[in-house]
Amino acid sequence: MEWEIPREAPADWPEAARQALERFWQARIARQKEVDASIAAKAEFEYLYDKPYVDKSKVRVAGPFTVESLSPHRTLAVDWDDELIDLTEAAEGKRQPEREGADDFAHMILQNLKAAGVQQAHKEDRITFTALVGWPGRYICAEGTFMEGDVQRRAGIFIGPEFGTVSRPDLVAAAREAGEAGFDVLIACAFNYDAHSAEFDKLGRVPVLKARMNPDLHMGGDLKATGAGNLFVIFGEPDIRIEEAGEGMIRVKVFGVDVFKPQTGEIVSEGTDGIALWMLDTDYNEESFFVRHAYFLGANDPYKALKTTLKAEIDEEAWESLYSDTSRPFPKPKSGRIAVKVINHLGDEVMKVFAVE
Repeated sequence: MEWEIPREAPADWPEAARQALERFWQARIARQKEVDASIAAKAEFEYLYDKPYVDKSKVRVAGPFTVESLSPHRTLAVDWDDELIDLTEAAEGKRQPEREGADDFAHMILQNLKAAGVQQAHKEDRITFTALVGWPGRYICAEGTFMEGDVQRRAGIFIGPEFGTVSRPDLVAAAREAGEAGFDVLIACAFNYDAHSAEFDKLGRVPVLKARMNPDLHMGGDLKATGAGNLFVIFGEPDIRIEEAGEGMIRVKVFGVDVFKPQTGEIVSEGTDGIALWMLDTDYNEESFFVRHAYFLGANDPYKALKTTLKAEIDEEAWESLYSDTSRPFPKPKSGRIAVKVINHLGDEVMKVFAVE
């Protein structure tokens, strides 16, 4: 075969064989040149740059971007018959997993929830559980107790899917179950909530607190339950007012975010100091949030360093229009709805939909 032909003739080959080998390699090289020429003439190409030139005249306002990935995989324990083991029963000594490293998503979430608690905008508003035990419910999987001042309260814990979004019907069903079981509050823990669930914050006497789980929890058993990180954060809801701006135009003014105070059980409105960015979809179609307005906020002008770096390249008048708690006037939405999304300095976000007549 072609790939078995030696590049150089051995010393014991006759002269005729040496000349035949030389003619073969000349023909082989000529053929390869024709192939390369054909590829260069007809094939598509693009330039790849791995050593860019340094341009000192340009100002970088963000560092190099990196892509980080957390393993979404977890290990399930099986017995000798290859059947899944209930890890809750195994932890109680009824059955032991056959191999180490087995972990259950809900069990892992509850371990971290017990250690980290539920963080809010301020550290003093953190919900710290005095106890967290399993609960045999359809939607509620655990019962947590925490102190509201001098009174002990019971919270039903609802855990959303490992890969998916929690919808409003899920929260309604969980809140109904919490009310029937006599819980004082429902705490939902999920990676994502749909837009309609943002409007649901109470069912009867049972408040519904929506805690967003940190994506680090996808690491499963590799994440140590130390309680040091903000793994479960309740950001609250946007506190806004829709004002008439004349000639069929309206504008939105944001006053802050409504947050739950576990010490008193009240929902109070915080100021705008904790808001890093708020965005506005002036014609929300109930399918996707389209950023039509974006405004920066925060105490002590947190973006002063950015303006200093940009030096004379920034338009002060344009910046002042962006650093505002009141939007520019815009026409009333044809869909009859607007959506407001608020992001705090920790990167947590919440969206709420408002009807406009």
